[in-house]
Amino acid sequence: MKSYLRLMRVHHYIKNLLVLAALACSGKLFEPDRTGPGLLAFLAFCLISSVIYIINDIQDREKDRLHPVKCGRPIASGEISVRNARILAAALFGIAMILNGIVFQPLATALLLLYLGLNLGYSFGWKNYPIVDITILVSGFLIRMVYGALITGIQISNWMYLTVMALSFYLALGKRRNELRRMGGGETREVLNAYPVSFLDRSMSMCLTLAHVFYALWSMDGTTRAAYHTDHLIFTVPIVLLITLKYSLNVERKSDGDPVEVLLHDPVLLVLTGLYLAAMILILYVF
Repeated sequence: MKSYLRLMRVHHYIKNLLVLAALACSGKLFEPDRTGPGLLAFLAFCLISSVIYIINDIQDREKDRLHPVKCGRPIASGEISVRNARILAAALFGIAMILNGIVFQPLATALLLLYLGLNLGYSFGWKNYPIVDITILVSGFLIRMVYGALITGIQISNWMYLTVMALSFYLALGKRRNELRRMGGGETREVLNAYPVSFLDRSMSMCLTLAHVFYALWSMDGTTRAAYHTDHLIFTVPIVLLITLKYSLNVERKSDGDPVEVLLHDPVLLVLTGLYLAAMILILYVF
């Protein structure tokens, strides 16, 4: 069972919390008519993401065997057969579509299928094209947020949309940068040969700066303050700066750049993230 959970990348479900981000930031998280659909949407997206991880592992099993870390993945190591992995992927896809059908919304369903299609294209070759590979990774974060907003009937601020986009580019570029620094070439990931480290460093700095600016503008925007009935969101900006500073410090050290791994293996980063969440709850739901 543990092998199948690792194959599904259950610990990566933390990224799918973005499905609930718009709802949580709206101050309406505890409204039953929104929370129920939001949770079903979250579960559907988790299962779809597992389907993609499984297909990607099947497709990359030979290259993964050459990787110092990925060689331990269930398919690459031989713990789970390709046949069983395909059966699991088909079952998870079916369950995800049932969950999505319960809270059916045409545009949201189209986004979910777009997410699946883009990532299948990524697995079957698009990941070998520079910039295209990063753009697909970024689109996944944006689709998560918009999908959840559509299901729960929440309107997303343009500033928040830009914040997530810029931050997603920063995370994706950081992942490529550290893969390149650790692997040194494209034996296990062909596209790494196309990225100079200097380009990745400059681009990461640009995207992180933009993310900070966009987030600050979101917190001060008159529409945001009127919608959430608070002027205190600006006080979360220093916490966001601390989180990104600590994350950047980790990425500059020995790390594979995977956002989930960086977060889960750093107690300080977890505490800072918890502090941010607590501050948002106090501002939006208590004060």
